[in-house]
Amino acid sequence: MKIYTIIGGVNGAGKSSLTGALKSERKDLGVIIDVDKITAAAGGSAVKGGKIAVNKIDECLERGICFTQETTLSGQKTLHTIERAREAGYIIRLYYVGLDTLQECIKRIDNRVSKGGHDIARQDVARRFERRFDVLLKILPYCDEAVFFDNDNGFAEVAEYVNGEVILKGDYRPRWLLSLMEKETI
Repeated sequence: MKIYTIIGGVNGAGKSSLTGALKSERKDLGVIIDVDKITAAAGGSAVKGGKIAVNKIDECLERGICFTQETTLSGQKTLHTIERAREAGYIIRLYYVGLDTLQECIKRIDNRVSKGGHDIARQDVARRFERRFDVLLKILPYCDEAVFFDNDNGFAEVAEYVNGEVILKGDYRPRWLLSLMEKETI
């Protein structure tokens, strides 16, 4: 079974941390493509890092192997990759991690930078936070499965997307999830 796993969320939401947690639980993530790590390895060049990531995605699709991509879902590339993966017979799986406020995202980015990690321009974070559901709502219908995690205080599974419907889990309802559900009838 070929699986394309997307780990989505705005900058600072905890995508890389969620990937680390999932790696210990799942054996089907395949090649993990983290553009931030690739960019750092490419000497900090976002353009070069982006090209390397695209090449890795292309290689996985050509070879028919499972792969996982961390993404902010801020552009059309993820939708394009989903379309290509579906055509190649992949199952599309999304893990989305959310936070309630832009301030919390920025606080986590600042914490990462203080530990030697990469920074993100604040205007980019703000733009991505404001538009965080736009691409998410476009890609959900293509997903064979989707799980939503809140990362306010560790990863709490708060909903899943099944048969075109968001099914709430547990009693906790983060504001971002309620906003997503209000934004569009999913």
